[in-house]
Amino acid sequence: MTQLIALDTLPDRPIEVGGIVSVVVVSAANVVKDVGENIRNMLGGRMPHYEALIQQAMDTALLELEARAAAQGYDGVVGVKLTHPVVVDGAVEIIAYGNGFRFAQAELPST
Repeated sequence: MTQLIALDTLPDRPIEVGGIVSVVVVSAANVVKDVGENIRNMLGGRMPHYEALIQQAMDTALLELEARAAAQGYDGVVGVKLTHPVVVDGAVEIIAYGNGFRFAQAELPST
């Protein structure tokens, strides 16, 4: 099981840090729902359509980051960061990144 960790190190196990692992997810908004959100934006209040769109894009980005790390032979990703979600031109963009890592192998005592 690949792990995604926001900390820069693991306090309980030594790791070997590898290269950067990243994914980009861009999800399109629904034009019809955008009309309602634009009205809500003028009047004030929460924008549930955009909230759901951003949450879905974040969930997808984290799942893809985990899969990409595993495909590259890593046990997980340490120092995971997410960019600020921005809704632009009818879409939301999420970038997730961090460093792949492998659990350090315990050295066998020499005889």
